[in-house]
Amino acid sequence: MQADQARRATQAAISSASSLGLTAEDAAVLHNSDKLTLRLRPCDVLARVAPAARQCAQFEVDVAQRLAAVGSPVAALETPEVFVRGDYVVTLWAYYEPVTTQAIPDADYAGALERLHAGMRRVELPTPHFTDRVAEAQTLVADHARTPRLADADRVFLAATLDRTRRAVSQSGRPEQLLHGEPHPGNLLSTRTGPLFVDFETCCRGPIEFDLAHAPDQVADHYPGVDHRLLRDCRTLMLAMITMWRWDRDDQFPDGHRLGIEWLSDLRKTT
Repeated sequence: MQADQARRATQAAISSASSLGLTAEDAAVLHNSDKLTLRLRPCDVLARVAPAARQCAQFEVDVAQRLAAVGSPVAALETPEVFVRGDYVVTLWAYYEPVTTQAIPDADYAGALERLHAGMRRVELPTPHFTDRVAEAQTLVADHARTPRLADADRVFLAATLDRTRRAVSQSGRPEQLLHGEPHPGNLLSTRTGPLFVDFETCCRGPIEFDLAHAPDQVADHYPGVDHRLLRDCRTLMLAMITMWRWDRDDQFPDGHRLGIEWLSDLRKTT
């Protein structure tokens, strides 16, 4: 978010916390992209703030509640209420003080993801299919107005890669289930109670390899029953998707354009 947007989003978060009787006198920015993640103090609550026009906060809250109810390793909600403050939507979560700055060990990461998937198989909730997320990237690659800096040759390459890998994953014949959608290291917290997943707005249905594609490479070595050929296709598909999003003129991911160039180069080397 730009400075003025972030200021108004922060005010929305403080107002939402105050309406619950929480004391929120200060807000530290933990992450700023298309959404703002804040640590509210002194109440020590985490606030996630998104523009009202581009959010699915109620869906994320519903998923988190259902997963918590079946004992999945997920961050706790401070309240299930979704707050609408002007142009912003706010959700409030428990804040977890990081217990280490080191990466979560691969075996622990895999164990947490396996437990999350087990809990997700017990959750009944209408969710998109992973191909719906791929379709968003395909729509973007075809929209020259939204991706004006993408060269024609790169556009053709990304379109072909998205189509080929989508078909390969869809036709794999592997069982499908509810997935996190983006269980990368930024969405796994190291806490005193063990690794906990956050950010469930990307939940979708698909094979577990689609989730594993977002984790560090060695995590799959500790996850049982992985189809490694399918995992390679999923990794290529995931890289093509996130590369495409970085070329969106409205993308607010920090240093997004540089990453788009870097990931496009990486993708060409792997295909």
